[in-house]
Amino acid sequence: MALHPTCSTAHLGADEALRGVAAALSADVTVPDSWGCCAFAGDRGLLHPEVTAVATARQAAEINSRSYDAYASCNRTCEIGMTRATGRPYRHILELLDEATAPAVPGA
Repeated sequence: MALHPTCSTAHLGADEALRGVAAALSADVTVPDSWGCCAFAGDRGLLHPEVTAVATARQAAEINSRSYDAYASCNRTCEIGMTRATGRPYRHILELLDEATAPAVPGA
C-alpha cells in the first residue's frame, strides 16, 4: 500500500496511528521519503491544480516507480490531489478497512 499522510495527521500527531491502520491492511506499507503536503488545501487544488502538481511532483515520481495493491490517505481532497498527481486511485484508509473487515456475503 502506498500511504499519503496528511498535514492534519502530522499536526495532530496521528501519523503513527494512520500507519498502524495501514499496516493492519497490508504487509507492505510505503510512505514516500519525499512525502509532503499535497497543497490541495481544501478547494485550492480545484482552483489552482498547478500548485498541487508542483507540490506533488517528487512524491508522484516516487510512487509511480512501482505499483501497489492500494493507494490510501485519510482526507478526500488529498486523495483527489494524489490521484491526479499519480494517476493511481487513492482511497480513504477507512474505505479500505471497511472492505477488508466486511463479512462475506454468501452468493455474492
